Amino acid sequence: MASLRMVAAVLAAVAVASGSARGVAARPLVGEGGGGAWRDDRAPLQASRAFNIAHRGSNGELPEETAAAYARAIDEGADFIEADIEATKDGHLVCFHDTTLDATTDVANRPEFAGRRRTLEVQWANVTGYFVTDFTLAELKTLRAKQRWNFRDKSHDGISPIITFEEFINIALNAKRVVGIYPEMKNPAFMNKHVQWADGKKYEDKFIATLKKYGYGGRYMSPEWRAKPVFVQSFAPTALVRAAGLTDSPLVFLIDDVTVRTEDTNQSYDEITSGEYLDYMKKYVVGIGPWKDTVVPPTKDNRLATPTDLVAMAHARGLQVHPYTYRNENKFLHFNFRQDPYAEYDYWINDVGVDGLFTDFPASLRRFQEWTAKKKD
Repeated sequence: MASLRMVAAVLAAVAVASGSARGVAARPLVGEGGGGAWRDDRAPLQASRAFNIAHRGSNGELPEETAAAYARAIDEGADFIEADIEATKDGHLVCFHDTTLDATTDVANRPEFAGRRRTLEVQWANVTGYFVTDFTLAELKTLRAKQRWNFRDKSHDGISPIITFEEFINIALNAKRVVGIYPEMKNPAFMNKHVQWADGKKYEDKFIATLKKYGYGGRYMSPEWRAKPVFVQSFAPTALVRAAGLTDSPLVFLIDDVTVRTEDTNQSYDEITSGEYLDYMKKYVVGIGPWKDTVVPPTKDNRLATPTDLVAMAHARGLQVHPYTYRNENKFLHFNFRQDPYAEYDYWINDVGVDGLFTDFPASLRRFQEWTAKKKD
């Protein structure tokens, strides 16, 4: 019941906050203006074990990047809630993963938007669909989210709206304990190409300005950072370099499959995981966020091959390692783990030695960490 009440409260707050998108005067968001003393009595962020990072919220249970998914993740014990941040046609920042709306909203069932479907180049490939950047915030607010995977619970489809970056921030700031945020500068080259702001600013500028508006700043583990924890992530090296000149908040360099080229510099991730390139990036970032199969490649028969030296290389340079994504369903588990997500968590935390994990099921990771802590005691 507590979880349901929290979800309802957050959804109500989001509805009020998003009123301005429909032409309704809305109250200022709770965290606006950067204040922090109003919640100084909250329990602090834990820092004694690997971070539990709720990937797009508790999206194993609820549609991704919705207020309900983030509220559920907080209720389930996530240390950080993670979001992908994109820009709308009219320059607002929203939480959404894909550049197109097709896979996780009801846009295809909305005849008024039928003419918006088109083909654009995204990360060196042609993609066809309804692009977030072709919709205003008011239009996006009329859509409803749906679960990406057919094998997951679809009963919550058609309920939750898309939320803004500011609404996402306020979900964390209104939690009963300190909860960090882990927003991604998503496809910054694409965003800057298709969205222009009247003041001449770039997507990265708007992104960092939003964080500063709510008082986010400070180096990793500084008192300022511990009060409002944040990691800023991106696959784009140039976006991270630009962001480093705008904020002292910790940045994380995301790493895809080694065959994939970066959106902005057209380098393969195989190239940019070299020791020389990590030496360059460590001037700007505190960690890396690699695809877990880049760290430990799977074999053709779905077993784990010999781990790469990526974690050791990162740790030798003082960089944290936060791999993605841990999904509990059998279809995502390598056979070595015997269909047991706890075995996967144990391998990555205790054998590989990572510093945090992106998971679709934060409750499962929290229970594993509590169980293993009790065993140690």
